[in-house]
Amino acid sequence: MTRFIFALALSVFFAGGALAKEAVKFGYLSDPSHEAVMWALKNGKVKSDLIEVQADALQIPALIQATIAQTYDVVQTAGMAIPRARSKGLDLRIIGTALRYHKAGEGADIWVREDSPLKTAADLKDKKLAVYSLGSSGITLIRIALANSHGFNVDLEGGDIEFVEMPPPGMPAALESGTIDAATLIHSQAFKAQNTSTFRSIVSTAPDNYEQFGVRMVSAVLAGYGKKLDAKPEIHQEFLRLLHSSVEYAKANPDEVFGAVSAETGTDIEFFKRWFAEYSDFPVLMNQEDMRAIQTLWDQAQSLGMLKESPAISGAVWSETIMEK
Repeated sequence: MTRFIFALALSVFFAGGALAKEAVKFGYLSDPSHEAVMWALKNGKVKSDLIEVQADALQIPALIQATIAQTYDVVQTAGMAIPRARSKGLDLRIIGTALRYHKAGEGADIWVREDSPLKTAADLKDKKLAVYSLGSSGITLIRIALANSHGFNVDLEGGDIEFVEMPPPGMPAALESGTIDAATLIHSQAFKAQNTSTFRSIVSTAPDNYEQFGVRMVSAVLAGYGKKLDAKPEIHQEFLRLLHSSVEYAKANPDEVFGAVSAETGTDIEFFKRWFAEYSDFPVLMNQEDMRAIQTLWDQAQSLGMLKESPAISGAVWSETIMEK
């Protein structure tokens, strides 16, 4: 886990001395794509007189655990984590949108080896499908698509597919060895799979869900905790402005940002161009379609037995969040 402390502005001085900036601890997904999202923050391209951001890059299971443990002031977490946390009495509120499926619909595919006998989604019956976290929204959305668009029973016990939880870094090797039949490769792994002759996609589930529900689904949100949000709303709003500015900086200066992050992470620069153009949006600020998408996720998860109850989205979104115009 790498910690970055970003000094986001010059100190503000008063007669009695310097006024310390408020520290905001942020946990986000460990992936090269997100380092591009964070680059302007890390390098002082966007600044604040109010806050200092302390950010940790975490794998998905660690993000979900940190959400429950309240390790951070703001955490990028699964949309599915919100109703589960709230059902246990944790006042976790959505303050923004982290990952919205791009209109191009890429990045939510199921992959097999190039020489696999599996050709289409129908061939997944009775096969082992590696998933990065059953508690994640991304995998829940894949299960929803497999159920609604492809007719599978996606129950974990007695269903048509054997879901095998596995850390993402181990999936390509498990596919190559035949330990698993198929895998849900995402972000930089999906890009690598698309650009080699080792793996191929047999189904893309993002278009399935868009065709079914008419909204671009949301797989990850930005969340905060009720007491902290109520106590210091201006600090959290400032965090949203900064993070949104960091994303916009990356979009406006792709050569600078993508080139720097490519050098830092050893990731092909073409990945960043592809991710921002065809995989995901990282809007930060929510809109009404996001709210409908999250409500749809919860309703579908409940109907398939993945959630005991689907709460109303209106009660789970922070009332003072900044909405996308």
